[in-house]
Amino acid sequence: MKPVALLMLCLSLAACQAPPAPAADTDISFANPLVRQRADPHVTLHPDGWYYFTATVPEYDRIELRRARSLDELGKAEAKVIWRKHASGEMGAHIWAPELHRIDGKWYLYFSAGRADKVWDIRLYVLENGAENPLEGEWIERGQLKTGWESFALDATTFAHRGQRYLSWTQVAADGSKGTNIYLAKMDGPLAIRQPAVLLTRPEHDWERRGHLVNEAPAVLVRNGRVLMTYSASATDANYALGLLWAREDADLLDPASWTKSPQPVMRSSEGAKQYGPGHNSFTTSPDGKTDILVYHARNYRDIAGEPLRDPNRHTRAQAIGWRADGMPDFGEPVADREVASER
Repeated sequence: MKPVALLMLCLSLAACQAPPAPAADTDISFANPLVRQRADPHVTLHPDGWYYFTATVPEYDRIELRRARSLDELGKAEAKVIWRKHASGEMGAHIWAPELHRIDGKWYLYFSAGRADKVWDIRLYVLENGAENPLEGEWIERGQLKTGWESFALDATTFAHRGQRYLSWTQVAADGSKGTNIYLAKMDGPLAIRQPAVLLTRPEHDWERRGHLVNEAPAVLVRNGRVLMTYSASATDANYALGLLWAREDADLLDPASWTKSPQPVMRSSEGAKQYGPGHNSFTTSPDGKTDILVYHARNYRDIAGEPLRDPNRHTRAQAIGWRADGMPDFGEPVADREVASER
């Protein structure tokens, strides 16, 4: 191969590689909890310099957005209600796990909802807004995002990789077998997936089957030549924990054999830090892009009276992600609550 051709090939391959992990400042700290009584947090750091935040509210009846220039300011930012549940029919109960994404010049908000008359008939839905600022403009209902079969479904996330957009979500298998699994499919635009979907993970380990058989809440980060997918498992009490799948960044992501699954959780409850049930995370970075940050929810007490889903005190928290020498993430233990963040 001629030197010029070899150089061009090397440049082309470098352009296609996943971005390396930032040089993480794992000493960075936050005023945790960032936002009280907000579960399933999703944070987007937009090029306009704002962190946009949405999460499940404890009443399960509406979708809020807020924004701030730093993660620590999110708790004090004004929360704007951009949509409320329907009084009847679909999208009438259990408004859960909203995620905000900017796709092709518009904002899309993916969320889960049950029917007012059948609250556990939960499916995936989408809102759309063409404004530059998602706290402005009109949010339009785009209806149910069909997955290919009808069953309990929630926790949709979307990501683009190597020129293709994907959707990953949680659903009960088409055969009705017990438990929730995580699926992946290519997308044809922001409102539809391309069939067929593939099963990536189901609850198989003991730590994924405590209280309930659960794999849910996928979140994706591409770093160091890998596509990393975190997910949450078990009941939403102190048993809740964070798992991890990964695939090579050049692999066929729709081939389940491309993915490796950690046999143990990568983050779990910490008695020492008084943090319980960490999970349902999203990823963001520091404003300068140099530090990857895990945003997740957890409670600061173990014992819950009654059904955990009715306990409102899953608070949004954040902490920097460490990186091992082999390029894999080190999430560590959930950090203890603190009132004032350190300088950074």
